[in-house]
Amino acid sequence: MAKIIDGKAIAQEIRKEIKERVEELKARGKQPGLAVVLVGNNPASQTYVRMKEKACQEVGMYSEVHRLPEETSEEELLTLIDQLNANEKIHGILVQLPLPEHIDEKKIIDRILPEKDVDGFHPVNVGNLFTNTARFVACTPRGCIELLDRMGVEIEGKKAVVIGRSNIVGKPVAMLLLHRNATVTLCHSRTADLKKECLDADILVVAVGRPEMITGDMIKEGAVVIDVGINRLEDGRLVGDVHFESAKEKASMITPVPGGVGPMTIAMLLLNTLEACE
Repeated sequence: MAKIIDGKAIAQEIRKEIKERVEELKARGKQPGLAVVLVGNNPASQTYVRMKEKACQEVGMYSEVHRLPEETSEEELLTLIDQLNANEKIHGILVQLPLPEHIDEKKIIDRILPEKDVDGFHPVNVGNLFTNTARFVACTPRGCIELLDRMGVEIEGKKAVVIGRSNIVGKPVAMLLLHRNATVTLCHSRTADLKKECLDADILVVAVGRPEMITGDMIKEGAVVIDVGINRLEDGRLVGDVHFESAKEKASMITPVPGGVGPMTIAMLLLNTLEACE
């Protein structure tokens, strides 16, 4: 029976450490500042933004939230980014995605200064991740590695399988595992024999966006399972991309959904902002 990886408790521990470092900075007259930009009224995005705002307050960071109407033009948004780039109180800028359709997401992300891109999405930071010199790593992938570290999971020499090849989770988490000397296989919807690949994994990271797609019979005895997915079923339940009940019978450790990777994402955002200030 798997040990449950309590992402909520680990994230809380990290926040406590961040708070102490923020207090040290404040004693020297510096306060980390995060600006969050939200365009439109996507309910999920609004919830995330409120959580980020609350998290900043909790650790003593300065935070600004810019809530813009749905019809904000691309030009207006770019102007705001320029102002935040120039603002010395702001060390991190996060534009909440998705943006309304009339705004080019790439253009907006490219406009954020790489040294203020605490989301780790700027092409410079993405490229640096490839050469293992990234200043900022996307928050969810960084959170996955942090969970493994805090649970004492040895990454070096292990066979890691990542399911999902998104730019936000799959690819960066594969690179991070590779930098830590794991042997990495990156799978996706077109992988020929997915079950066979999964059964090889000592560490299995699932970020595919399909509810409960990975079942217990696809998991090697004793594997560590990190489930990044979060899906709401028709009956209102939140489930991951892994079928938790059957998977926990085989895995040695597993993240639950909710309460696994989710809380780590915001903790890593705070950590990136703190490091940007430092």
